[in-house]
Amino acid sequence: MRALLLIAALLFATAPGPTLAQIGDEILPPVFVETLLELPDDAAQAAKSGKRLLLYFGQVGCPYCKELMQTSFTQKTIVDKTAKHFLPIAFNLFGDREVTWFDGKVRSEKEFAKFLKVQFTPTVLLLDEKGNVIARINGYYPPHRFSAALDYSVKRLEGKLSFAEHMQAVRHTGASAALHDQAFFIKPPFKLARKPGGKPLAVLFESRHCEPCDELHQEGFKRDKTLAAIAMLDVARFSLSGREMLTTPDGRSTTADAWGRELKISYTPSVVFFDDAGREVFRIEAYVRPFHFTSSFEYVASGAYRKEPEFQRFLQNKAEHMKHAGEKLDLWR
Repeated sequence: MRALLLIAALLFATAPGPTLAQIGDEILPPVFVETLLELPDDAAQAAKSGKRLLLYFGQVGCPYCKELMQTSFTQKTIVDKTAKHFLPIAFNLFGDREVTWFDGKVRSEKEFAKFLKVQFTPTVLLLDEKGNVIARINGYYPPHRFSAALDYSVKRLEGKLSFAEHMQAVRHTGASAALHDQAFFIKPPFKLARKPGGKPLAVLFESRHCEPCDELHQEGFKRDKTLAAIAMLDVARFSLSGREMLTTPDGRSTTADAWGRELKISYTPSVVFFDDAGREVFRIEAYVRPFHFTSSFEYVASGAYRKEPEFQRFLQNKAEHMKHAGEKLDLWR
């Protein structure tokens, strides 16, 4: 009996389970688990129950993380789906805990985030049993789209279609059936090839029946600071299903829908930024409020991305300058 109790105690101590997972002082929903962050072992443990790893990256003071937790992870269907099909583990974008990846290397959380090229918070990565990232959910997704994104792994669709194709098929509700136009959008013919010393390029991908797209035009494009930042770049807009011909920033001829697939656009609205050599340097593929939307254009137009490869660091520096200048800062409004 004593031996059985000892074995039970060891299993209880080592098996991952719901605890008070947190980032900074923020307590995460109980569906998240605390582990030793030895991910190959976590994946093997999860696979025994038919589950896969879900890696969540957040940071202290992130309003989009808060929105994800307060909307998606307060809805029973999403919580139940996550608990049934995933082993969800949370990481701090700037944390120091040690993480062991499938290559056997140990990295701090912040180095781990860099290794996986996490640029936004929240970011959710869905892994298969071997540690391959099969889907990347960058930024905040509304609940119905977040639930659909999880289905890509739940239904084991990675061998049948791309994540972008899966998300394009997700229906949008309560949104405009037409795309919105802006005066600053490049008009056809869409010759987007860049020239040395010329303006950077921002390419906006949208879709019909897209509530975040509607909000972007109703709010994001109505603010003076945003328009001032946008004026420093050329801006083109395409529908993900568009068939119009265009010349890409690096000089190739293609169609809008083919280019969207090539760029693996899976969320609308998304903005992809290119430098004067036609190289992609940054992208937004997430729901963002005006502060972050404006800042992304400033990040590229100013060339700050060359010196500061981490967008979140750029935002932190900008926020500090605004506070010192006595400007009011509200990351959500």
